[in-house]
Amino acid sequence: MRSKNTSIEDGFILVGFSDWPQLELTLFAFISIFYSLTLFGNTSIIALSRLDPRLHTPMYFFLCHLSFLDLCYTTSTVPQLLINLSRLDRTISYGGCVAQLFISLALGSTECVLLVVMAFDRYAAVCHPLHYTTIMHPHFCQALAIASWVGGLVNSLIQTGLMMAMPLCGNQLNHFFCEMPVLLKLACEDTGGTEAKMFVARAIILVFPAALIVGSYANIAQAVLKLTSMAGGRKALGTCGSHLLVVCLFYGSAMYTYLQPTGSYSESEGKFAALFYTIITPMLDPLIYTLRNKDVKGALLKVLGRNRD
Repeated sequence: MRSKNTSIEDGFILVGFSDWPQLELTLFAFISIFYSLTLFGNTSIIALSRLDPRLHTPMYFFLCHLSFLDLCYTTSTVPQLLINLSRLDRTISYGGCVAQLFISLALGSTECVLLVVMAFDRYAAVCHPLHYTTIMHPHFCQALAIASWVGGLVNSLIQTGLMMAMPLCGNQLNHFFCEMPVLLKLACEDTGGTEAKMFVARAIILVFPAALIVGSYANIAQAVLKLTSMAGGRKALGTCGSHLLVVCLFYGSAMYTYLQPTGSYSESEGKFAALFYTIITPMLDPLIYTLRNKDVKGALLKVLGRNRD
Protein backbone atom coordinates (compact mmCIF):
# COMPACT_ATOMS: atom_id res chain seq x y z
CA MET A 1 0.00 0.00 0.00
CA ARG A 2 2.36 2.71 -1.28
CA SER A 3 1.32 6.36 -1.33
CA LYS A 4 2.48 8.51 -4.26
CA ASN A 5 1.60 11.93 -2.87
CA THR A 6 2.42 11.41 0.77
CA SER A 7 4.97 9.46 2.71
CA ILE A 8 3.90 6.10 4.06
CA GLU A 9 5.18 7.14 7.47
CA ASP A 10 2.60 9.95 7.55
CA GLY A 11 -0.21 7.41 7.85
CA PHE A 12 -3.83 8.31 7.21
CA ILE A 13 -6.42 10.77 8.46
CA LEU A 14 -9.71 9.11 9.38
CA VAL A 15 -12.43 11.62 8.52
CA GLY A 16 -15.01 9.66 10.51
CA PHE A 17 -18.18 11.66 11.17
CA SER A 18 -16.50 15.07 11.19
CA ASP A 19 -18.75 16.04 8.25
CA TRP A 20 -21.61 15.95 10.78
CA PRO A 21 -20.08 17.60 13.89
CA GLN A 22 -23.53 17.97 15.47
CA LEU A 23 -23.82 14.15 15.52
CA GLU A 24 -20.45 13.36 17.07
CA LEU A 25 -21.39 13.81 20.74
CA THR A 26 -24.62 11.83 20.30
CA LEU A 27 -22.82 9.06 18.43
CA PHE A 28 -20.11 8.96 21.11
CA ALA A 29 -22.70 8.43 23.85
CA PHE A 30 -24.71 5.78 22.00
CA ILE A 31 -21.68 3.88 20.71
CA SER A 32 -20.14 3.85 24.21
CA ILE A 33 -23.34 2.30 25.57
CA PHE A 34 -23.63 -0.20 22.71
CA TYR A 35 -19.98 -1.20 23.07
CA SER A 36 -20.43 -1.78 26.81
CA LEU A 37 -23.52 -3.91 26.13
CA THR A 38 -21.60 -5.88 23.49
CA LEU A 39 -18.77 -6.60 25.91
CA PHE A 40 -21.17 -7.60 28.69
CA GLY A 41 -23.51 -9.70 26.54
CA ASN A 42 -20.90 -11.69 24.64
CA THR A 43 -18.68 -12.20 27.70
CA SER A 44 -21.73 -13.47 29.60
CA ILE A 45 -22.54 -16.04 26.90
CA ILE A 46 -18.95 -17.33 26.94
CA ALA A 47 -18.91 -17.51 30.75
CA LEU A 48 -22.32 -19.23 31.02
CA SER A 49 -21.40 -21.76 28.33
CA ARG A 50 -18.30 -22.67 30.30
CA LEU A 51 -19.91 -22.74 33.76
CA ASP A 52 -23.11 -24.70 33.07
CA PRO A 53 -22.70 -28.37 31.97
CA ARG A 54 -26.10 -28.23 30.22
CA LEU A 55 -24.58 -25.82 27.70
CA HIS A 56 -21.67 -28.10 26.84
CA THR A 57 -23.18 -28.93 23.44
CA PRO A 58 -22.06 -28.26 19.85
CA MET A 59 -24.55 -25.40 19.47
CA TYR A 60 -23.13 -23.48 22.43
CA PHE A 61 -19.56 -24.43 21.53
CA PHE A 62 -19.98 -22.61 18.22
CA LEU A 63 -21.94 -19.80 19.90
CA CYS A 64 -18.92 -19.22 22.17
CA HIS A 65 -16.74 -18.83 19.08
CA LEU A 66 -19.27 -16.40 17.58
CA SER A 67 -19.34 -14.35 20.80
CA PHE A 68 -15.54 -14.27 20.90
CA LEU A 69 -15.49 -13.13 17.27
CA ASP A 70 -18.00 -10.37 18.02
CA LEU A 71 -15.90 -9.19 20.97
CA CYS A 72 -12.72 -9.06 18.89
CA TYR A 73 -14.35 -7.56 15.79
CA THR A 74 -16.00 -4.74 17.74
CA THR A 75 -12.83 -4.06 19.72
CA SER A 76 -10.79 -3.82 16.51
CA THR A 77 -12.77 -0.74 15.41
CA VAL A 78 -14.79 0.86 18.23
CA PRO A 79 -11.96 2.22 20.45
CA GLN A 80 -10.49 3.98 17.40
CA LEU A 81 -13.96 5.34 16.56
CA LEU A 82 -14.50 6.68 20.10
CA ILE A 83 -11.14 8.48 19.97
CA ASN A 84 -12.11 9.90 16.59
CA LEU A 85 -15.50 11.10 17.85
CA SER A 86 -13.89 12.74 20.90
CA ARG A 87 -11.73 14.72 18.42
CA LEU A 88 -8.56 13.78 20.33
CA ASP A 89 -6.90 12.15 17.34
CA ARG A 90 -8.14 11.40 13.83
CA THR A 91 -4.93 9.83 12.50
CA ILE A 92 -3.79 6.25 12.16
CA SER A 93 -0.31 5.07 11.22
CA TYR A 94 0.36 3.08 8.07
CA GLY A 95 1.19 -0.02 10.13
CA GLY A 96 -1.89 0.47 12.29
CA CYS A 97 -4.07 0.79 9.19
CA VAL A 98 -2.69 -2.42 7.66
CA ALA A 99 -3.12 -4.26 10.98
CA GLN A 100 -6.69 -3.01 11.37
CA LEU A 101 -7.53 -3.99 7.79
CA PHE A 102 -6.08 -7.48 8.24
CA ILE A 103 -7.73 -8.11 11.63
CA SER A 104 -11.18 -6.85 10.62
CA LEU A 105 -11.11 -8.85 7.37
CA ALA A 106 -9.91 -11.98 9.19
CA LEU A 107 -12.60 -11.75 11.87
CA GLY A 108 -15.37 -10.90 9.41
CA SER A 109 -14.35 -13.72 7.05
CA THR A 110 -14.15 -16.18 9.95
CA GLU A 111 -17.68 -15.24 10.97
CA CYS A 112 -18.89 -15.91 7.41
CA VAL A 113 -17.56 -19.48 7.60
CA LEU A 114 -18.63 -20.01 11.23
CA LEU A 115 -22.24 -19.10 10.41
CA VAL A 116 -22.20 -21.88 7.78
CA VAL A 117 -20.89 -24.31 10.41
CA MET A 118 -23.67 -23.26 12.79
CA ALA A 119 -26.25 -23.78 10.02
CA PHE A 120 -24.85 -27.29 9.44
CA ASP A 121 -25.17 -27.96 13.18
CA ARG A 122 -28.86 -26.99 13.08
CA TYR A 123 -29.33 -29.09 9.92
CA ALA A 124 -27.86 -32.14 11.67
CA ALA A 125 -29.98 -31.53 14.78
CA VAL A 126 -33.28 -31.17 12.90
CA CYS A 127 -32.82 -33.48 9.91
CA HIS A 128 -30.78 -36.24 11.57
CA PRO A 129 -31.70 -36.12 15.28
CA LEU A 130 -30.95 -39.80 15.95
CA HIS A 131 -27.42 -39.47 14.56
CA TYR A 132 -26.76 -35.94 15.83
CA THR A 133 -24.34 -36.87 18.61
CA THR A 134 -22.42 -39.12 16.23
CA ILE A 135 -22.22 -36.50 13.47
CA MET A 136 -21.34 -33.58 15.75
CA HIS A 137 -18.62 -35.37 17.67
CA PRO A 138 -16.48 -33.02 19.83
CA HIS A 139 -13.40 -33.66 17.68
CA PHE A 140 -15.37 -32.86 14.53
CA CYS A 141 -16.73 -29.68 16.13
CA GLN A 142 -13.19 -28.59 17.00
CA ALA A 143 -12.06 -29.29 13.44
CA LEU A 144 -14.94 -27.20 12.04
CA ALA A 145 -14.08 -24.30 14.37
CA ILE A 146 -10.40 -24.44 13.38
CA ALA A 147 -11.37 -24.58 9.69
CA SER A 148 -13.48 -21.43 10.18
CA TRP A 149 -10.56 -19.52 11.68
CA VAL A 150 -8.07 -20.76 9.07
CA GLY A 151 -10.46 -19.90 6.22
CA GLY A 152 -10.92 -16.38 7.57
CA LEU A 153 -7.18 -15.83 8.02
CA VAL A 154 -6.35 -17.09 4.52
CA ASN A 155 -8.97 -14.85 2.91
CA SER A 156 -7.68 -11.86 4.88
CA LEU A 157 -4.06 -12.59 3.92
CA ILE A 158 -5.00 -12.69 0.22
CA GLN A 159 -7.03 -9.48 0.25
CA THR A 160 -4.63 -7.53 2.49
CA GLY A 161 -1.68 -8.63 0.34
CA LEU A 162 -3.42 -7.46 -2.84
CA MET A 163 -4.36 -4.18 -1.17
CA MET A 164 -0.79 -3.49 -0.02
CA ALA A 165 0.45 -3.93 -3.60
CA MET A 166 -1.73 -1.05 -4.82
CA PRO A 167 -0.26 2.47 -5.13
CA LEU A 168 -2.42 4.95 -3.22
CA CYS A 169 -2.79 8.70 -3.68
CA GLY A 170 -3.77 10.89 -0.75
CA ASN A 171 -3.98 10.18 2.94
CA GLN A 172 -7.62 10.98 3.83
CA LEU A 173 -9.95 8.04 4.45
CA ASN A 174 -13.60 9.05 4.51
CA HIS A 175 -14.40 6.43 7.15
CA PHE A 176 -13.89 5.71 10.84
CA PHE A 177 -11.57 2.73 10.28
CA CYS A 178 -9.40 1.23 7.54
CA GLU A 179 -11.93 -0.67 5.45
CA MET A 180 -11.31 -2.21 2.04
CA PRO A 181 -13.85 -0.27 -0.12
CA VAL A 182 -12.57 3.09 1.18
CA LEU A 183 -8.91 2.21 0.60
CA LEU A 184 -9.77 1.14 -2.95
CA LYS A 185 -11.09 4.67 -3.55
CA LEU A 186 -7.51 5.98 -3.03
CA ALA A 187 -5.99 3.83 -5.79
CA CYS A 188 -3.88 6.01 -8.08
CA GLU A 189 -3.80 3.83 -11.17
CA ASP A 190 -6.13 1.61 -13.12
CA THR A 191 -6.20 -1.44 -10.85
CA GLY A 192 -9.07 -3.22 -12.55
CA GLY A 193 -7.28 -6.57 -12.63
CA THR A 194 -6.35 -6.49 -8.95
CA GLU A 195 -9.79 -5.24 -7.94
CA ALA A 196 -11.39 -8.07 -9.95
CA LYS A 197 -9.33 -10.63 -8.01
CA MET A 198 -10.29 -9.01 -4.71
CA PHE A 199 -13.95 -8.94 -5.72
CA VAL A 200 -13.83 -12.67 -6.53
CA ALA A 201 -12.26 -13.36 -3.11
CA ARG A 202 -14.99 -11.31 -1.39
CA ALA A 203 -17.73 -13.01 -3.41
CA ILE A 204 -16.39 -16.47 -2.49
CA ILE A 205 -16.32 -15.70 1.23
CA LEU A 206 -19.80 -14.11 1.16
CA VAL A 207 -21.90 -15.67 -1.61
CA PHE A 208 -20.74 -19.29 -1.35
CA PRO A 209 -21.34 -19.55 2.43
CA ALA A 210 -24.69 -17.77 2.06
CA ALA A 211 -25.73 -20.32 -0.58
CA LEU A 212 -24.77 -23.19 1.73
CA ILE A 213 -26.82 -21.64 4.55
CA VAL A 214 -29.85 -21.26 2.27
CA GLY A 215 -29.47 -24.91 1.23
CA SER A 216 -29.26 -26.04 4.87
CA TYR A 217 -32.39 -24.13 5.81
CA ALA A 218 -34.27 -25.39 2.77
CA ASN A 219 -33.64 -28.94 4.02
CA ILE A 220 -34.59 -27.92 7.56
CA ALA A 221 -37.86 -26.41 6.29
CA GLN A 222 -38.70 -29.65 4.45
CA ALA A 223 -37.96 -31.69 7.58
CA VAL A 224 -40.13 -29.41 9.76
CA LEU A 225 -43.06 -29.66 7.34
CA LYS A 226 -42.91 -33.46 7.61
CA LEU A 227 -43.14 -33.39 11.41
CA THR A 228 -46.47 -34.56 12.75
CA SER A 229 -45.96 -32.92 16.13
CA MET A 230 -46.67 -29.20 16.29
CA ALA A 231 -44.52 -28.90 19.43
CA GLY A 232 -41.60 -30.51 17.63
CA GLY A 233 -42.00 -28.13 14.72
CA ARG A 234 -42.09 -25.08 16.99
CA LYS A 235 -38.99 -26.28 18.86
CA ALA A 236 -37.09 -26.85 15.61
CA LEU A 237 -38.08 -23.42 14.28
CA GLY A 238 -37.17 -21.81 17.59
CA THR A 239 -33.64 -23.21 17.58
CA CYS A 240 -33.11 -22.21 13.95
CA GLY A 241 -34.91 -18.86 13.92
CA SER A 242 -32.31 -17.10 16.06
CA HIS A 243 -29.46 -18.24 13.84
CA LEU A 244 -31.34 -17.29 10.68
CA LEU A 245 -31.97 -13.78 11.99
CA VAL A 246 -28.26 -13.33 12.81
CA VAL A 247 -27.38 -14.59 9.31
CA CYS A 248 -29.72 -12.07 7.66
CA LEU A 249 -28.37 -9.16 9.71
CA PHE A 250 -24.72 -10.02 9.14
CA TYR A 251 -24.80 -11.08 5.49
CA GLY A 252 -27.22 -8.36 4.45
CA SER A 253 -25.02 -5.52 5.69
CA ALA A 254 -21.76 -7.20 4.61
CA MET A 255 -22.98 -7.87 1.06
CA TYR A 256 -24.24 -4.30 0.75
CA THR A 257 -20.75 -2.99 1.55
CA TYR A 258 -18.39 -5.52 -0.01
CA LEU A 259 -20.18 -6.62 -3.17
CA GLN A 260 -20.65 -3.10 -4.56
CA PRO A 261 -18.42 -2.00 -7.46
CA THR A 262 -15.83 0.52 -6.23
CA GLY A 263 -17.17 3.22 -8.55
CA SER A 264 -20.69 3.09 -7.10
CA TYR A 265 -19.63 2.78 -3.45
CA SER A 266 -20.91 5.72 -1.36
CA GLU A 267 -18.49 6.55 1.46
CA SER A 268 -21.13 8.41 3.48
CA GLU A 269 -23.61 5.54 3.28
CA GLY A 270 -20.78 3.06 3.87
CA LYS A 271 -19.93 4.64 7.21
CA PHE A 272 -23.46 4.20 8.54
CA ALA A 273 -23.68 0.67 7.13
CA ALA A 274 -20.39 -0.14 8.87
CA LEU A 275 -21.86 1.06 12.17
CA PHE A 276 -24.50 -1.62 11.75
CA TYR A 277 -22.22 -4.64 11.32
CA THR A 278 -19.39 -3.46 13.58
CA ILE A 279 -21.53 -2.30 16.53
CA ILE A 280 -25.26 -3.04 16.25
CA THR A 281 -25.08 -6.68 15.10
CA PRO A 282 -22.47 -7.78 17.72
CA MET A 283 -24.60 -6.13 20.39
CA LEU A 284 -27.81 -7.81 19.20
CA ASP A 285 -26.37 -11.32 18.76
CA PRO A 286 -26.43 -12.22 22.50
CA LEU A 287 -30.01 -10.92 22.80
CA ILE A 288 -31.19 -12.79 19.70
CA TYR A 289 -29.72 -16.10 20.87
CA THR A 290 -30.82 -15.85 24.50
CA LEU A 291 -34.11 -13.94 24.51
CA ARG A 292 -36.25 -17.06 24.00
CA ASN A 293 -33.66 -19.63 25.03
CA LYS A 294 -34.70 -21.52 28.14
CA ASP A 295 -31.31 -23.23 28.54
CA VAL A 296 -29.41 -19.95 28.73
CA LYS A 297 -32.01 -18.39 31.04
CA GLY A 298 -31.79 -21.44 33.30
CA ALA A 299 -27.99 -21.27 33.35
CA LEU A 300 -28.12 -17.56 34.21
CA LEU A 301 -30.58 -18.11 37.06
CA LYS A 302 -28.45 -20.98 38.35
CA VAL A 303 -25.29 -18.84 38.38
CA LEU A 304 -27.10 -15.90 40.02
CA GLY A 305 -28.60 -18.20 42.65
CA ARG A 306 -25.19 -19.70 43.38
CA ASN A 307 -23.70 -16.22 43.84
CA ARG A 308 -26.48 -15.25 46.27
CA ASP A 309 -25.78 -18.31 48.35
